[in-house]
Amino acid sequence: MVVSIDAMGGDMGPAAVVAGVIAAARQNPGLHFILHGPEADLRRLVERESGVAARCVIRHADRVVSMGDKPSQILRQSEGTSMWSTIEAVRDGSAAVAVSCGNTGALMAMAMIRLRKLPGVSRPAIACLWPSRNASGFNVMLDVGADVRADAPDLAQYALMGAAYARHGLGIATPRVGVLNVGTEEHKGRPELRAALDLITATAATGRFACAGFVEGTDIPSDRVDVIVTDGFTGNVALKTGEGTARLIRDFLREAFGASIWSRVAALLAMSSLRRLQGRIDPRRVNGGVFLGLNGTVVKSHGSADATGVAAAIDLAHRLARSGFQQGLAAQLALTTGASEGATAVPALGGAE
Repeated sequence: MVVSIDAMGGDMGPAAVVAGVIAAARQNPGLHFILHGPEADLRRLVERESGVAARCVIRHADRVVSMGDKPSQILRQSEGTSMWSTIEAVRDGSAAVAVSCGNTGALMAMAMIRLRKLPGVSRPAIACLWPSRNASGFNVMLDVGADVRADAPDLAQYALMGAAYARHGLGIATPRVGVLNVGTEEHKGRPELRAALDLITATAATGRFACAGFVEGTDIPSDRVDVIVTDGFTGNVALKTGEGTARLIRDFLREAFGASIWSRVAALLAMSSLRRLQGRIDPRRVNGGVFLGLNGTVVKSHGSADATGVAAAIDLAHRLARSGFQQGLAAQLALTTGASEGATAVPALGGAE
């Protein structure tokens, strides 16, 4: 299986991205990679790990999309950038999935132009995994930033796509889908949320999911639902708030256990438990938002991701491609929206480079 990597998109530069590729390669011996960026720089980084270098192909791209670039401007001159080249590898079938730490707006705009939307999809969404008390360890939330707006039909479509993600990515046969609101009562919330709930309830049987009604912010990490549906503005605020809270808890724990000699002794005694806690609340280990609704799978890593975060995003991309997620999503949308049976998605298995 081949993963296409934008080696130039992250805030920490290509060294962190390549380090993440090396870490992911060690964990997944069957993975191969296409790296996009300045060939000389990338080859020098990759060849430090000879066993991984043999599994990497480098496609030269001497231009980079910066975080400050506006999507409307970069699209006019996007060819030749590492981001464009990364998506092209999925479009031409040489890779199963694309991973980038770059500018989210530019990545979504390029992906929509080059991969196109799946039949019947109005607005693609970005889905993230949220640590939860469910048996899988995660809940799916979408949209978390692809589009700040969403009307009732969009939210109903997010429910279908989120359920397909939970089914293929988390192995949940009948995901429970909830709509994020300011209360669980049916009369609460904006009119479009109440209309969306009616649409989601009506399509639950065809979409092979269970409608859990309205849910609140406290339900996002709970075991009440498997999928949380919301608009991109609310979802992105919730996501960033959760990440900031996790870092705050980690910092508070470090300060508390370093406050005195007895605190440090207690930390040593509780070291194994503290490490398990750190692993569960570390945002780097659940890094990666998936673009849903496109003819191909694109995983957006945090721009500030280090090697651990990049490796987590690659591992997520690998699991989705291996599960047949893209074909399952396309088939579910075609069945539910009445899209043409002749429309097919980009193959979910990359060819040999």
